[in-house]
Amino acid sequence: MKRLIIYISILLIAALMAIGYVRTEVPEGSKVNPTEIIFEHLGDAYGWELPFNHDLRIPLPIIIRAEDGSWHCFSSSRVAHGAVYDRFAIGGEGSAYKGKVVELRADGTEYRPFDFSITKNVAALIVTVIIVSWIFLSLARYYRRNGMKAPRKFKGAVEALVDFIYVGIVKPMLKEKASKFAPYLMTVFMFVFVANLLGLVVIFPGGANLTGNIAITMVLALFTFFMTNVFGTKHYWKDIFWPDVPLWLKFPIPIMPVIEVFGVFTKPAALTVRLFANMMGGHMIVIVLTLLIFIFAAMNIWVGAATSVVSILFSVFMLLIDVLVSFIQAFVFTMLSTLFISLAQEGGHHEEAIKE
Repeated sequence: MKRLIIYISILLIAALMAIGYVRTEVPEGSKVNPTEIIFEHLGDAYGWELPFNHDLRIPLPIIIRAEDGSWHCFSSSRVAHGAVYDRFAIGGEGSAYKGKVVELRADGTEYRPFDFSITKNVAALIVTVIIVSWIFLSLARYYRRNGMKAPRKFKGAVEALVDFIYVGIVKPMLKEKASKFAPYLMTVFMFVFVANLLGLVVIFPGGANLTGNIAITMVLALFTFFMTNVFGTKHYWKDIFWPDVPLWLKFPIPIMPVIEVFGVFTKPAALTVRLFANMMGGHMIVIVLTLLIFIFAAMNIWVGAATSVVSILFSVFMLLIDVLVSFIQAFVFTMLSTLFISLAQEGGHHEEAIKE
């Protein structure tokens, strides 16, 4: 009986999370615009919307540099719902900077100031960093106090996760150099995993589509690009500019060197798009399934009522799948990063023979 209550509670929470992705009511006479709602939920914003009521938002600070060079800092609530504050507003329909803070000139034109605002994604990034730091620091503090005694509960789960990634991926691929790159690889795994999970939670501090933002995934991929190429061995760079292939593939037309150099940049591009597309797709599927309720309700109230049951069940199922996908994508990103770094640590046959 106790387990049944737990399972029902989990399903109810997941159903509320699914419904929370879209507005709870559609104004009478208005039409549902799926495209607008999807991009509103997946995009960035100057406020953190509350679940079940997206007209109310937790205001975030707007920090901008105006056209005349002056700096301005104010709450995003001052420019909410089309309001204008000290010649600043958020671009609306028809604006070239829709959804962004703009400065209104005297002649009626708009100027896009340098924007250093704490947006929803920036705030989510800060929250994720704090959570990841707390996880690792609390685990390190436990070992300082208790030695090698195995932790339990949450710390035990984190230790099992760290051991799974380090022993299963980092150590086999990097061997004796595992300890050198493990801090970065473990940090990037935990960051992506926590960011993915927070993106599935509607209630603050979740709800931001952090890893579904290509700028975030690109920066993560650039970190791996930096670790791979800056710490690459001489043999790695030799294989790029003068690979072990027949001479006619390298001279006079450098076919293979060009391909190898091109491959240096395609690896971070693949990391960027893979994580971004998978997480964006998962969020989009849940939103679309939930939107079916309102689309069919606009046609007929009874059709909408019948569709709502199926839509919520599918949305709950997809949210549960997304929890697994959150781990898988963090795992794949870490595994590929480890693979790219390990390939750059190859010492060549001569150096390997010396070590043996």
